[in-house]
Amino acid sequence: MPSNKTWLLVTDGARARIFLNEGRGKGLVRAFDNDFAASHAPSRDISADRPGRHAQPGGGKHGVAPRADAHKLEKEKFLKDMAGVLDEGAGSGKFASVVLVAPPESLGILRRESSKRVTGAVTKEVNKDLTHLSDAELQAHLKDDLWL
Repeated sequence: MPSNKTWLLVTDGARARIFLNEGRGKGLVRAFDNDFAASHAPSRDISADRPGRHAQPGGGKHGVAPRADAHKLEKEKFLKDMAGVLDEGAGSGKFASVVLVAPPESLGILRRESSKRVTGAVTKEVNKDLTHLSDAELQAHLKDDLWL
């Protein structure tokens, strides 16, 4: 496995980019041509069906609230898929280490959903949402922390 290759996953739970760094001073290049994206639809649009109804004694009917937030479930599914992408990369030897850049909740989901070989390869976590930055801005922002 190449010891100097690091993947950098930048995500917020709805979109993600993966970069490759091949050593100190080499900067970041895209590991994939495309960005990854999940549905950005609000919860009300994801589960647009009206909630079920149940009868109350005395003839009143009330809606039953859904038990889970559909938006949160979409986010968790997306991050589980991203953990799968990392696992596939680890399994095929595309990197030796991983840096995760995500807000706290997303980092927690990634930790929970990642395989042991991915969690063992994580060398740093950056607890920030940097998905809004361009590739160049991201590199400049992380340069000192990651020795790019």
